[in-house]
Amino acid sequence: MLGASRRSLSAAVRTCGCAPRSWLALSVLPHNSSLPSAQNSVLEHESKYLPFSFRWFSMLSASKVSRFGCSVALNSNLVSKLHESTATAADSSDPPSEKYEYQAEVSRLMDLIVHSLYSNKEVFLRELISNASDALDKLRYLSVTQPELLRDAVDLDIRIHTDKDNGIITLTDSGIGMTRQELVDCLGTIAQSGTAKFFKALKDSKEAGADSNLIGQFGVGFYSAFLVADKVVVSTKSPKSEKQFVWEGEANANSYTIREETDQDKLIPRGTRITLYLKRDDKGFAHPERIENLIKNYSQFVSFPIFTWKEKGFTKEVEIEEDPTEAQKDAEEDGNVEKKKKTKKVIEKYWDWELINETQPIWLRNPKDVTTDEYNEFYKKTFNEYLDPLASSHFTTEGEVEFRSILFVPPVKREDMLNTKTKNIRLYVKRVFISDDFDGELFPRYLSFVKGVVDSNDLPLNVSREILQESRIVRIMRKRLVRKAFDMILGISLSENRDDYDKFWDNFGKFLKLGCIEDHPNHKRIAPLLRFFSSQSEDELISLDEYVESMKQEQKDIYYIAADSLTSAKNAPFLEKLSQKDFEVLFLVDPMDELAIQNLKTYKEKNFVDISKEDLDLGDKDEEKEKEIKQEFVQTCDWIKKQLGDKVASVQISNRLSSSPCVLVSGKFGWSANMERLMKAQTLGDASSLEFMRSRRVFEINPEHPIIKNLKVASKSYPDDPDALRAIDLLYDTALIASGFTPDNPGELGGKIYEMMSMAIGGRWAETSQASHHGSPNQPTQFQTTEPLEAEIVHPVEAESQK
Repeated sequence: MLGASRRSLSAAVRTCGCAPRSWLALSVLPHNSSLPSAQNSVLEHESKYLPFSFRWFSMLSASKVSRFGCSVALNSNLVSKLHESTATAADSSDPPSEKYEYQAEVSRLMDLIVHSLYSNKEVFLRELISNASDALDKLRYLSVTQPELLRDAVDLDIRIHTDKDNGIITLTDSGIGMTRQELVDCLGTIAQSGTAKFFKALKDSKEAGADSNLIGQFGVGFYSAFLVADKVVVSTKSPKSEKQFVWEGEANANSYTIREETDQDKLIPRGTRITLYLKRDDKGFAHPERIENLIKNYSQFVSFPIFTWKEKGFTKEVEIEEDPTEAQKDAEEDGNVEKKKKTKKVIEKYWDWELINETQPIWLRNPKDVTTDEYNEFYKKTFNEYLDPLASSHFTTEGEVEFRSILFVPPVKREDMLNTKTKNIRLYVKRVFISDDFDGELFPRYLSFVKGVVDSNDLPLNVSREILQESRIVRIMRKRLVRKAFDMILGISLSENRDDYDKFWDNFGKFLKLGCIEDHPNHKRIAPLLRFFSSQSEDELISLDEYVESMKQEQKDIYYIAADSLTSAKNAPFLEKLSQKDFEVLFLVDPMDELAIQNLKTYKEKNFVDISKEDLDLGDKDEEKEKEIKQEFVQTCDWIKKQLGDKVASVQISNRLSSSPCVLVSGKFGWSANMERLMKAQTLGDASSLEFMRSRRVFEINPEHPIIKNLKVASKSYPDDPDALRAIDLLYDTALIASGFTPDNPGELGGKIYEMMSMAIGGRWAETSQASHHGSPNQPTQFQTTEPLEAEIVHPVEAESQK
């Protein structure tokens, strides 16, 4: 019997075509199943031979198993290590299952909320004030249909009292309060938000307005009090109840108490009073000035007034008590003259409530109703500035994402502005400050100088409401904020007062150039804002639009040259032919200019062309003439290339020179002289890439220059003459410097120049001095009458013919 059962089981497995490890489901019968004990023994025996992972049975239905081509139904009594289920019959389709609820260890959950949810302890006050604001909002909304809720005629406000000596903070609101059951539901049930529940009820009744100011949504904000407090006492009175109840809880406890308030001195007309007994290390939060700073930072724009209990003082004059002896003596001396009593000024101190959140959230108002002075005042108070902003932009966006914002352009830059975490954008959700610590989520790095506030009602925040989660909504917000920022800057550039944009460019021009490098999708918005000097505007910056408007009819491209200064740029030999044709050339003298232009590539369908690189096209090509000149100087070019060797990639006839004999140009895809200089200066520069990018240099000669004509003769008649070869080397070194490159061996170059000077000068002044001693004093010297001679190569044959 036992062997037969084992064989039948093995046959069943072979029939379905499954290996033992692929068994996915077994129908499990209850313990009281009426099966022969022998069969049970067989199955128990079989299970011993199955892999351990297989003996953990999956509770899958037969329909799911059939997808794998194997359905096994065994009438046996198998007990799983994880689950126990019953089925009415072996051929039933869906066996019934039991439902269980998740369980949580309350003390562990509270520990996670307090120690792992929030990154900054000071947010406890923001959360408690937000809860108080919600309570006031609920009361204000419900009182529209139930005016009796306001029968106690208490002002709708929030008051915070601190006791720094004992480390106690008391926060009281005159909102809706809570009944005993609501205390259990809202404070006794973690992660149940009374505000979210109330808001859902409003939505379900279709009575919730679009301007709802309710803040809470997660139901854990209250527990942030335990970040700083060992003990929290909540005393609350609902207008719906005649009794006042007290909720009391402690940190690291898994229980709380609720009792009725019987102390007459602690009764409140309506609302909630939260008392925090601070931990020893956190008693500094009970200082009035610190509480005031936290309110201004996080809850400045809450729609209800927030008061703090603060020490104040006023100045008054009091009489000074005099010594009776001195007073009598003074009276005898003065006689009958009445003497004025001596007084002094003292400060009389007292305690009183002071309104903290006076600044109004002007972004909620219509931009047409806000004056420039109000924008300036808001900017100064919000960002602690003393100068008015250059420009501001107040807007509201609707659609997929709805938010309000005010952006400002500061008047001057700060040193840390290129840091992405500049805290210049303050994010609010329903007027409650969330964060200003962003790393490019709302604004790219190159626009980090823009300051502003962003307020939205439905941003994707994490539970601690400190982190803006990455999502499609955030990307849309970023795109719209960047677009509005560009519109604001464009408005400055179009201003009638040109000095405004000059001031902006001096402070933030480098940021926009960085945008050309980092933000390709916004090139069309950045390019019109760029400013450069040019060959026709050396004293005043011009825009690319102004350059395009002044282009010659035959000019096809936008020409530029990069140099380390305006003087170097305007004296570069590359400009000679372009100046003759009256083509304007942009001078890129800032280290970031060349990179910015290279990333732009085009503007208004016109290419940017570097005039210091090979294959320069000025639009006046005469192929027949060029072919003749190349044929005429082909031997000269080969001769010069042979002498220079690997220093240059090739020697070509130049179409950009008019007065200079030669120039050294960069390869089309290599670094320019200016870029090579900048890359050499990089601390972490790659020497191998530097060598690769600067390897291709083209030596261009001017066929009309006398020196080149003379070298042409030498290349044909005296190709091995040492003076001619030295002249080529000196010509190359001179072109290297004139073209903006740095010579590899300055000492060797200096030696060549000294040698040529010796040849040119000879003993001219010494001979002249000797002649002047022997000759007549009135006779003019050779130095006085002879014109300066140009150094040239004189060959022996020519010298003999001259004789």
